[in-house]
Amino acid sequence: MVLSLPENAFIDPSGHNQAQISSLLKATADQILDYLSSAATHPPLPELDPLPLATIPDQPGDLAELLAPLQRIMTQSMNPAHPGYIGHMDPLPTTASLLGDWVAAALNNNMLSVEMSPALSRLEPQLMAEIAQMFGLGERSGGLLVSGGSLANLQALTVARNLKLNCLDQGLIGQVPPVILASEMAHTSIQKAAMVLGLGRQGVIPVAADAQGQMHPEALENCLQACLRAGQRPFAVVATAGTTVTGSIDPLLAIHRLARSYNLWFHVDAAYGGALIFSPDQSYRLEGIHLADSITFNPQKWLYVTKTCASVLFRDMTWLQDHFRISAPYMNDLADWTNLGEIALQGTRHGDSLKLWLALQHLGKAGYAALIETSYDLTRSMVDYIDQRSHLTLACTPAMNLVCFRSCPRALPESQWDRWNSHLQKELLKAGQVFLSLPWWRGQRWLKAVLLNPYTTKEHIGQWFELIDTLSVSVGTDLGV
Repeated sequence: MVLSLPENAFIDPSGHNQAQISSLLKATADQILDYLSSAATHPPLPELDPLPLATIPDQPGDLAELLAPLQRIMTQSMNPAHPGYIGHMDPLPTTASLLGDWVAAALNNNMLSVEMSPALSRLEPQLMAEIAQMFGLGERSGGLLVSGGSLANLQALTVARNLKLNCLDQGLIGQVPPVILASEMAHTSIQKAAMVLGLGRQGVIPVAADAQGQMHPEALENCLQACLRAGQRPFAVVATAGTTVTGSIDPLLAIHRLARSYNLWFHVDAAYGGALIFSPDQSYRLEGIHLADSITFNPQKWLYVTKTCASVLFRDMTWLQDHFRISAPYMNDLADWTNLGEIALQGTRHGDSLKLWLALQHLGKAGYAALIETSYDLTRSMVDYIDQRSHLTLACTPAMNLVCFRSCPRALPESQWDRWNSHLQKELLKAGQVFLSLPWWRGQRWLKAVLLNPYTTKEHIGQWFELIDTLSVSVGTDLGV
């Protein structure tokens, strides 16, 4: 051991500094618990004070003393545990996933290969196969955990491109210009995937959505015909089950029929809405998802698993072997298990399967079904409050627990409504400790609520709308009109 290093720089595998490390871990655990247990008293989105300097010191520091600036960072971070944090798809984490993440970090295994993560490289494919079968993808299905939905969409569309265009080895040289079709409401990661795949942003053809924010099947077929007339080659269509702004779910069955008719890969971006498979009462909303060739599903959202925990699922895992896999000659091969880094975009990867497994074991299907139904109950309550106010309007009827609405006060000209809704967002956070996001939708500013937090109550919602009523009394004065 280098003498200049602190004695607690590592946990001594012979146990010589166990007591010292135990004290540090306990102090950190207490600090985390104190913060999370009082999260309701901290603002959902805090104002920033000067953070600790990001300079790297010349000499080692005292780890115990560093817990104080760590506290400052915690109190200036996004606070999804606050009942008023409802602006994005970021939930407070389950206790089990926190513990699983801590253990995975301590193990520090590499998901590149079975040799480097012998237990977790076996746990992940078994867990992914079970989840894929919950979606109805069949016995040959499975998947991979990845670091976010953007990578999941990229991996799915890479396999789709390689398989449909037979370009695993020679790429796109000499190909008719390939294109992907996706709703105009699809996540921006689809365009990013097209850039990485060599298609450019114009390689994603936007398909018009209807008033409910859902891809219109007739518009999809019109786009397909236009692509063919333009000499382009459609190879994949992306449906969305839970758009980012309104939570809309595309008509999956109708889109699949067209995908099959035009020999397209059918990918469903269910990063958010995929959790509905855990709800016997709400899973019908995903009708047709069992026909997908690939699915993006993020347990880090509606399953409350700590970030990052996202997945890409495939109907047939042999597609990865035949149309994606790059063998690593420096890794041992096992007859019954695949080195996951060879079939994934990522090589080195955190052991996210442990926290997901532990969270699922802890809450079970029934626990998640109850959380989802509670979310819908809150959604219905919020919609009722909106319907009772003539100056509030919904972007569309919620299909999930996302409520997108805006204030359109008659006391202001329509040209001022965006500014007014921006003002409402700031005042609600300041006076009511509720954070709503402020997305653009169809060229206008809207207020978005994502009713994920199990500690958000109908009483909270009522208080927020009372505050909206109070603020709306002085609508013209507040904006200086």
